[in-house]
Amino acid sequence: MNAPLDAPSGVARMRRSTTAEEIKRLILSTRLRPGDAIPTEAELCQELGVSRSSVREAVRTLATLDIVEVRHGHGTVVGRMSLAPLVETLVFRGVLSAGDDLAALREVVELRCALDLALADRVVAAHVGRPGDPLARLVKQMLARAGNGQTFVPEDRQFHSELLAPIGNRLAGQLVTAFWDIHAAVVPRLGLAGAADLLRTAHAHGDILAAARAGDADAYRRATAEHYEPVTRMLEAAARAAARAEGAPAA
Repeated sequence: MNAPLDAPSGVARMRRSTTAEEIKRLILSTRLRPGDAIPTEAELCQELGVSRSSVREAVRTLATLDIVEVRHGHGTVVGRMSLAPLVETLVFRGVLSAGDDLAALREVVELRCALDLALADRVVAAHVGRPGDPLARLVKQMLARAGNGQTFVPEDRQFHSELLAPIGNRLAGQLVTAFWDIHAAVVPRLGLAGAADLLRTAHAHGDILAAARAGDADAYRRATAEHYEPVTRMLEAAARAAARAEGAPAA
């Protein structure tokens, strides 16, 4: 039976949550930016009318979310507000939950593809006439590694990050790289990448870049779909195999 809310543990959780929310409101109301110092522990106690233990627990909670960063010897500052906590949570959900790998990866691939397609017009507009040497070098490196049957994880991640950089949407860039990190964490556990599909995916990156530089949004969307086709196809095959093994019809 769960402890009632007015039990000591329930009260402590509620107080910690309330204090954390108050600190977030304080950061917003005073227009603090990442790296700015927040009030000291004593100042927060006086400002919020709570105990030191409540402030410490709230700060620990906010630190795990990257909302604040505790710098020992220098105090506490506003955090970078990265999506790292989201990535870690989803990786744990998708990788450490037994039997959930396929479903988690399918969801991530669908979201990645949908976001890439939704941003197609803006990406293409941002890359028309723009020098593409860094991206072209990444494509060349991916093709070389794929030709040797090797994966190209760092190059792939950097390609997608740099492809989105010119559109000036920081959150979109963070989401795309966050989904990419989850994708990259789950795929090796499923053993889905073959030599032919590695080469196909590398070529798709080249087609994405060529379409963006040519200002062809339709070609960009086709190349994006081609980019995701190998993993989508292999996920469907893996799902059918898992269903057969369980004696159930595939979805």
